[in-house]
Amino acid sequence: MRLGRVASPDGLAFVSIEGSDAQTIAREIADHPFGTPTFTGRSWPLADVRLLAPILASKVVCIGKNYAAHAREMGGEAPADPVIFIKPSTSINNPNSPILLPPSSSQVDYEGELAVVIGRPCRDVPAQRAQDVILGYTVANDVTARDQQRHDGQWTRGKGHDTFCPLGPWIETDLDPSDLELVTELDGEVRQRSRTSLLLHDIPKQIEWISAVMTLLPGDVILTGTPEGVGPMKDGQTVSVTVEGIGTLTNPVAAKR
Repeated sequence: MRLGRVASPDGLAFVSIEGSDAQTIAREIADHPFGTPTFTGRSWPLADVRLLAPILASKVVCIGKNYAAHAREMGGEAPADPVIFIKPSTSINNPNSPILLPPSSSQVDYEGELAVVIGRPCRDVPAQRAQDVILGYTVANDVTARDQQRHDGQWTRGKGHDTFCPLGPWIETDLDPSDLELVTELDGEVRQRSRTSLLLHDIPKQIEWISAVMTLLPGDVILTGTPEGVGPMKDGQTVSVTVEGIGTLTNPVAAKR
């Protein structure tokens, strides 16, 4: 199932996205997408609604330096254990909405990633039970003010600006995430190309590690790490992240006025 969130002629709604091409419809889900969804009976052609970030997260938990080649390009070896940090919920951005470049930064980078969406409250989840707490998977861009990250020595400011966590276009619930191609393009030019099989700490290990620290709530998002090839974006450019089996997340880039 593909789960999304849309702005429709009738308001905001969680939806199941069904069909393909011109026949794709957004079928309204009653209440929320967790558990077994029930439907209101309303639907709209996908072309007639605006896709929003597919989930409302209380927090976005991220894994740093989780591809060896990316760790090297950042100037060091990969850490032995997962390194986690948090992006605020206010950084979440919709598909096709602009990533706003803050005037306080001179270098804002794209970081294409596979994201995991949690489906139920959980803590202290062993790796072998991680699949039980996953709702599905989506595409993310862990946008980073790189100069601020370097200056501060910790990552909250550089990772936490409004619009710095695009998510979408929807959540795919039926997917094996162990070996998916991930591609990031800037103005149509490929800048990142890798596979999730190269993750140093796989998704079950990430969920075990994070849930030993904090309770995860339905809708919380885990960004699993970015591969090598990160780089800066400029005003007027467009960045797209594609994850095999899910789809493409596209955002324009604009200076914050």
